[in-house]
Amino acid sequence: MNKDRFSVQKLALLGMMTALVFAGNYLRVIMPIAIGGKTSFTLANILCCMSGLVLGPAGGLASGLGSALYDLTNPLYAAECWLTFLTKGAMGLVAGLTVKKALSEDKLTYPKALTGAILGCVTYYILYFAKSVFYDGILLEGLTLTVAVAVIPLKLPASIFNAAVAIIGAPVLTIAVRSALKRAGLGRLTKA
Repeated sequence: MNKDRFSVQKLALLGMMTALVFAGNYLRVIMPIAIGGKTSFTLANILCCMSGLVLGPAGGLASGLGSALYDLTNPLYAAECWLTFLTKGAMGLVAGLTVKKALSEDKLTYPKALTGAILGCVTYYILYFAKSVFYDGILLEGLTLTVAVAVIPLKLPASIFNAAVAIIGAPVLTIAVRSALKRAGLGRLTKA
């Protein structure tokens, strides 16, 4: 077992990423959509992907926990915090699993980080749209399956924007953060 796997510094980095994800959720613009419900523009997805790209699979914990804690502070989202933990956690987990080998060999490149961000976002949006149909649409709103599915296109503009910003921003920020950690003598903390 790697002695740095659960070091105090690595746990501090995990806590810092959780806090960044939590704070990033406040950078949000909520928009109502035609058939009940809501969607939003948020910059938190950058930080969720970046958590996985910096920490490896453990970044899933930071992205899920940071987002779920935000939900608990906002009455609009508190009841769904457990779903947010799972969906946002999956985003960071998949991004982290994608780059795990590159992190362990200290060879994370921009293309590999970009691939991780794309796969993390695709995973999240599959889960998000499933949640929108089954949990929000059918369970909470009482919509039929057809109507619940028909709401999805209304959420696409915000979702595409959020995914694009995360896919563009997370790899760039990840490379910069890893470089700064190496210069500070903490590069070993980002090895998965």
